[in-house]
Amino acid sequence: MPESAALELRDVFRIFRSGSVETVALRGASLRVERGEFVALVGRSGSGKSSLLQIAAGLDEPSAGTAWIAGERLAGLGEDERTRLRRRQLGMVFQAGNLLDYLTAAQNVGLAGRLGGRRDAEARALALLGELGLASRADHLPSALSGGEQQRVAVAIALANEPALVLADEPTGELDLASQALVLEQLDRARARQGAALLVVTHSKEVAVRATRVVNMEDGVCR
Repeated sequence: MPESAALELRDVFRIFRSGSVETVALRGASLRVERGEFVALVGRSGSGKSSLLQIAAGLDEPSAGTAWIAGERLAGLGEDERTRLRRRQLGMVFQAGNLLDYLTAAQNVGLAGRLGGRRDAEARALALLGELGLASRADHLPSALSGGEQQRVAVAIALANEPALVLADEPTGELDLASQALVLEQLDRARARQGAALLVVTHSKEVAVRATRVVNMEDGVCR
């Protein structure tokens, strides 16, 4: 696969089994995201978007098919290798569970940077939080932050290591319009500065209109 692709999923199936019952979440889904692309993934609930994102992040195994991140094939990688790949190449923003509740906002972002091997982890954490309008909240624990503030910290964590690929599941769902604009500007800045690719699951028209490409997911297939 050409190295220029940040993500490629080819003929991916994901089948869940419970006793004799099978549920097919993905049925031959294929998707290629180039570096610097902003792809909005849209579709009804149950269409397979979350399953696709989990496989793209290396957090779940496809039942069949192949996934590559930044030219590296996920099949056959051990969990330690997957973890290193995620720290080096991936930024992830999910709807919940992004923050450690015993660390401040700055410490959460700084930890992500240190795990990725950055020597400037703390300075980058403060810079990112400032750009996301959270400079005055850097020393607050997650419990002292609103849901929207927590989500903006999660975006800072995702960008801490200047990843090749950012995966986000409804990153602006809990945000007011001003916070939503800050998040979208920061994601666009990462795309422009470092050529990061963005794959964002969204129901927001404001997000979709900023994407370079909109992909519709229907019955487990990318249209």
